[in-house]
Amino acid sequence: MNKEKRRAIFERLRQENPEPTTELNYSSPFELLIAVILSAQMTDRGVNKATGPLFAEANTPEAILALGEEGLRERIRSINFCNTKAANIIKTCRMLIELHGGEVPEDRKALEALPGVGRKTANVILNTAFGHPVMAVDTHIFRVANRTGLAPGKNVREVEDKLVRLVPKEFLKDAHHWLILHGRYVCVARKPRCGACVIYDLCEYKDKTA
Repeated sequence: MNKEKRRAIFERLRQENPEPTTELNYSSPFELLIAVILSAQMTDRGVNKATGPLFAEANTPEAILALGEEGLRERIRSINFCNTKAANIIKTCRMLIELHGGEVPEDRKALEALPGVGRKTANVILNTAFGHPVMAVDTHIFRVANRTGLAPGKNVREVEDKLVRLVPKEFLKDAHHWLILHGRYVCVARKPRCGACVIYDLCEYKDKTA
């Protein structure tokens, strides 16, 4: 895929959705961090159902710590792997207080040092909370990048590095959200909705549907 076609893809995605953002509900970098930790193996809708009541009661590291691990676990019972996630969140809250004054750090290395936070989660925080032009590659972005020919790669990191290198700079900050939403609602896993796709003629997928 050439650079002119890549630019056209993102121009259309921007025209369709000028201000894309996450579908996770949050009002601070800390709330976003907790929501993203909870989102592994979960839908955003399922996470929002749990975090709505949780954040109404406790939305700071200190308040979450005050709940204790058992109290937090009770409040996120609907979340997959709630035991592990509760343990990680409690440890993360303690580290935020002890090492970062209770604030979410705007630094990849510091973020990845937090329990339950890997490279993808760190990228989501850096991009969505702090506006960094980074790419958090999930299953949707991995599929879209490979299927369309936008940035094919054998693994998540390869796709991430290609996207950061190849996406025109003016689109890079929002590209993460455009590609996730496109994969979630149009370029779906089993049978892509090619007939509803705004980049149909630019996509290089060989097995397009009607």
